[in-house]
Amino acid sequence: MAEIIQKDGTWVFDGDALRLTPGRDKNVSLLRKTLGELVVPLGALAGVSFEQGKKAGRLRLRLRDGADPLLHATGGRLTEPHDPYQMLVESDRYGVAEYVVDEVRNALLLDQVPSDPVDAYLLPGPSVPLSVSAGDGTASFDGDHVRLEWNWKTEDAKAAAGARTIPLAEITAVEWHPAVGLENGHLRFTVRGAPTKAPPKYDPNAVELWGFKKDPLMALVAAAVQARLPHPAAAPEDAVRPPEATARPLTAAPPAEDDHDALLRRLRELGELHREGVLTEEEFILAKQAVLKRM
Repeated sequence: MAEIIQKDGTWVFDGDALRLTPGRDKNVSLLRKTLGELVVPLGALAGVSFEQGKKAGRLRLRLRDGADPLLHATGGRLTEPHDPYQMLVESDRYGVAEYVVDEVRNALLLDQVPSDPVDAYLLPGPSVPLSVSAGDGTASFDGDHVRLEWNWKTEDAKAAAGARTIPLAEITAVEWHPAVGLENGHLRFTVRGAPTKAPPKYDPNAVELWGFKKDPLMALVAAAVQARLPHPAAAPEDAVRPPEATARPLTAAPPAEDDHDALLRRLRELGELHREGVLTEEEFILAKQAVLKRM
């Protein structure tokens, strides 16, 4: 097991999954604290890296495209303080961070985890019920319905229609954009049969965001809804099924066999990959050591 504990959070890797727990330090973002602990299965990872700096370093996870509904709903627009897949590392823990990276990379190599996109979410998304107040309204989601309620700052034409309750079955897409500079952000739901090109300020299916502290929390509502919509890469026949019908296991259970024989076979495979030039000398040594540890 590999573990690193910092003010920014704790990462623990047990060979099958990475457990990411946000720290309690005042500098940890509200979004990460609200999201809580994440368990990322090895099969959802595309890579891991550690970048050293003069005063602090940064651990970064790269997930396979389509594995996490939060990343899909936010479209890569989560900035560094709010990204749950990054962690600041103090300079005296650089060695520990590099050890964690080596252990994860060895496991990815040993288990031959591909880095290509997936067609089913491998993380569950934020838990529900969930309610966030920011910008010109409050967005709530109970797993079946989204409810949008307006405040005194809402545009009159939008507030006049009153609160909105949207069944999940009527939502075809969801997007979250943060406020950037002078441009406001939004949380917007695309509703079947009711397309709109109105700005979020006037759109009854959108909450306008103005760049305040709670704005990033709207990304959690977006992710919770996204997790229950058909996966964008799912086969066409899956798109008409309810979300629970499209769920599938991360990997098929391997057939029962003698662990020692399987590890010996893996050592032979690694040797062949090294001789063929697929693995460098360093990669071969690291992968071989990981196998030998399991023996």
